[in-house]
Amino acid sequence: MPSALLALYLTLMGLCAVHGVHRLVLLGTYLARRERRKPAAPVPVGLPALLPMVTVQLPVYNERDVVARLVAAVAALDWPADRLQVQLLDDSTDDTAARAVDALARARARGIDAVCIHRDARVGWKAGALAAGLASARGELIAIFDADFVPAPDFLRRMVPPFSDPGVGMVQARWGHLNANVSALTSAQATLLDGHFVIEHTARNRSGRWFNFNGTAGVWRRTCIEAAGGWAHDTLTEDLDLSYRAQLAGWRFVYLLEHVVPAELPESLAAFRTQQRRWAKGSVEVARKLTGRIVRARGVPIATRIAALLHLWANLAWPVALALALVFPPLVVLRGGAPGNALVYLPLFLLSTGGNLLFYAAASPRRLTSLHEATFLAIGMTVNQSFAVFEALAGRRTGFVRTPKSGGGRGSYAISATAPIPFELLLAAVHLVTAAWAAQNSDWGSLPFLLLFGGGFAWTGLAGLREALVPARSLPGAAPLAQPAVDLPVTGK
Repeated sequence: MPSALLALYLTLMGLCAVHGVHRLVLLGTYLARRERRKPAAPVPVGLPALLPMVTVQLPVYNERDVVARLVAAVAALDWPADRLQVQLLDDSTDDTAARAVDALARARARGIDAVCIHRDARVGWKAGALAAGLASARGELIAIFDADFVPAPDFLRRMVPPFSDPGVGMVQARWGHLNANVSALTSAQATLLDGHFVIEHTARNRSGRWFNFNGTAGVWRRTCIEAAGGWAHDTLTEDLDLSYRAQLAGWRFVYLLEHVVPAELPESLAAFRTQQRRWAKGSVEVARKLTGRIVRARGVPIATRIAALLHLWANLAWPVALALALVFPPLVVLRGGAPGNALVYLPLFLLSTGGNLLFYAAASPRRLTSLHEATFLAIGMTVNQSFAVFEALAGRRTGFVRTPKSGGGRGSYAISATAPIPFELLLAAVHLVTAAWAAQNSDWGSLPFLLLFGGGFAWTGLAGLREALVPARSLPGAAPLAQPAVDLPVTGK
């Protein structure tokens, strides 16, 4: 039995090490190209003589706390009023549209074509709202912002120049954080997101690999959206889906690392779980949908296709990590504190975990004090994310549940997310008890793994339990934030 468990452990840890090595490859690519600070192809930097017509789409659903701030920020964009259209794409069941009336009126007073397009039926969720707005959009460029983003006035003047290259289909800005220092949770999220936006996006773009639009703080060429087949809602990550379909169709994307658009981070663990579960499940749904097309893509370098598949299937690392968490404690006990345990456990542990630590440390050097929080949070989310991956692999369709934003205040909505709290607390207890046993038996090689996993599961389990005991807030007369699961026909191509 110990031999079989050891073989399983080595296999699982080897897979985790592959993930860690991939992180190190991305980090190495980022560092190698950082000095040049250039993408794979030159990016135009000047604006055309005749500025293009831009439609700014603002898809919102029950965003009463932030919608006025959003519309005001967009109306303040430094762009000729006669070349700017603003669409508030409102699917709300509360008074969001009413709270935006004054801001929309002020935008129209400046000569901007600013309208609210309300849908009574939330068909297709965000993708459906964007598609509905596109039908009446006048812009050749389409900028998109989620409700919690606050673009600076120069946003378009910095984002539009790359479109002078007719092959560029989308330009993405980096996400910033309005509330990174509110709590350990938001600080950890900022560190994790910086890894994605500072290292991963930069490395992919500057090495000629594919990367994705992040659903907000980006600008699309309208003809690119249409040529790629338009918005589809057969996955939970319509942004990732369209991104890969567009790049399969031959369009190039540009990432502007230096242009930061600040936004809110979820301030409750329940909201963070919902967000991350949607992203993980949607990514696997896109992977299932497009893997065949990527493998068969003609004219696309094999290195680009491999990088794309590693990107889309990256969330498989969650079930691998969960299996590892289940296998390791019994393996430690059955091996009985053997003196050679350090030689068995530590090398692969350092390769897998060390790769991720270096990755995030390089992305957020000013937030090194939050690195341990980010590590515990990532580990603690293993169960939540694994369940999302399992659902996607099984083809189980669920509704789009958006993340509530508060606008810096208490917020009108709370979210009640399905959370694996008992399982997390059980795993925390098992790992911490095993860690105590290992220390008593001088099995020092297993302690780092046991303490990290025990601490991570304890954080999410206890924080989730505390939130569950606090009565949820709700807005009188508004629909509940969490929507029931629904089965929808597949409409994407």
